Amino acid sequence: MAAQRTMTYGVVVGNRGFFPDHLAKTGREEIITAIEAAGGKAVVLTAQESKYGAVETFAEAQRCAELFKKHSEEIDGIIVTLPNFGDERGIADALRLSGLKVPVLVQATPDRSDAMTIATRRDSFCGKMSACNNLMQYDIPYSLTTLHTEAPASPEFKADLEWFGAVCRVVKGLKNLRIGSIGARPQAFNTVRYSERILETSGISVIPIDLSEILGRINKMGDMDDAAQAKLAAIKKYVTTSGIPDAALLKMSKLGAVIDTWMKEVAVTISAVQCWTSLEEYFGVVPCTIMSMMSNDLIPSACEVDVPGTLSMYMLALASGTPSALLDWNNNYGSHPDKCVCFHCSNLPKHFFKEVKMDFQEIIAGTVGKENTFGTCVGRVKSGAMSYARYSTDDRYGVIRGYCGPGQFTDDPLTTFGGAGVAEIPNLQRLLKYICREGFEHHVAANFSEVSKSVHEAATRYLGWESYYHGEIEE
Repeated sequence: MAAQRTMTYGVVVGNRGFFPDHLAKTGREEIITAIEAAGGKAVVLTAQESKYGAVETFAEAQRCAELFKKHSEEIDGIIVTLPNFGDERGIADALRLSGLKVPVLVQATPDRSDAMTIATRRDSFCGKMSACNNLMQYDIPYSLTTLHTEAPASPEFKADLEWFGAVCRVVKGLKNLRIGSIGARPQAFNTVRYSERILETSGISVIPIDLSEILGRINKMGDMDDAAQAKLAAIKKYVTTSGIPDAALLKMSKLGAVIDTWMKEVAVTISAVQCWTSLEEYFGVVPCTIMSMMSNDLIPSACEVDVPGTLSMYMLALASGTPSALLDWNNNYGSHPDKCVCFHCSNLPKHFFKEVKMDFQEIIAGTVGKENTFGTCVGRVKSGAMSYARYSTDDRYGVIRGYCGPGQFTDDPLTTFGGAGVAEIPNLQRLLKYICREGFEHHVAANFSEVSKSVHEAATRYLGWESYYHGEIEE
């Protein structure tokens, strides 16, 4: 798995001369300390560039905007900190002039009830409302801390900064995203139909390649090709392959090498792959292990050419920095109304399993023969906190919409095949009715994390999508 990268935040320190402006000096220092303690980097005016490194006048707003422009490729989000009331216009002007289209978090430092004199009173409680009012007038979307006022050194702000960082990663990660669509949608799966045009309105492009081109490139590749042999070694290192025929492993290796090369050639980041049942019948393996390896490296790959499915996987992976899987909401779990079985047959990333081995695909084997279905990743999904998400295009209204929420995978006993786990979701029956009434797919992206609130915030506040959050949340 890739390491989580350093987050960089542009910081606007609000100041207003009618209030104690020495608080701007200490407030700037406090917010930088909080960001750096979280492993981040702050881009902020210095005391030489403005009074205390804060923003009050239009000239200071201009200097702040120029600083942000200079670091525009680095900045993931902007934090507006209010150590006192703050100049509402200076803040909004700085953001507008910067031209940055990144998430914005508004934080206000609380007053102390024993320090309310003219020399120490902040009034940031009130100033936050004025700052937000101006951001609304300037049509600049913004996020809010959990509490109306939070000290930068508080555990509440630490948690909010972690949440906001995940929001920023989702928004930045989807900017100009290119998704590889490998093969045609299986005839039997109307559920995975989607609109490329609607995705394009959010800056998300779909780059297709016919499965015949993939198979044609494989046919031209020698058994000892460097890329094929490197992929073969990677497969054997990734998962137990005992009992799998060498010929099947070599086919998987060539398939993986060709897909890797094509994705680099056309600069696509994530993929959705045709499987059922063309690859089995006409090539002789399933692509599950190759897809599992990509997903485990935070490069999600969804089966059945479910492009919105891999997009949903990627949103969770961006937010958490950990691998996502695409699962079926597949079975009830006995008579437990808040539990169900989540299953695929399976291309789940290794990160999801207690133990995993390569095997044959039991469902398709009955149709095309066991010898043509080697390559699945089989095992039990481990227990732990999970987030789930599903976003799709709605052609009737020309929008992207979806849902997300928290849950957990449990250790409840389960005897089945493929990759499977028991999920427990609060008020699951209400969620299932929502999925059915709104016509969502049976596929859902899942991730071992607690980032669903960040995904929801990114979708609604900054991407302009419709999102239902299944759980308690403050809008």
